Amino acid sequence: MVKELRKKGVTFYLCEVCGFAYKEKEWAEKCQQWCEQHQSCNLEIIQHAVPLEE
Repeated sequence: MVKELRKKGVTFYLCEVCGFAYKEKEWAEKCQQWCEQHQSCNLEIIQHAVPLEE
């Protein structure tokens, strides 16, 4: 299950394995599933990641 984080009124979804953040829950779930199965990141998935602005 991915982690939800609300920041400045925007919801981000975090991969609990690698910590990448996504605006779409679907991408965070794909990322987490990949990370758990392969113990690595997938470049096609993480290109959808977004920065968590401080």
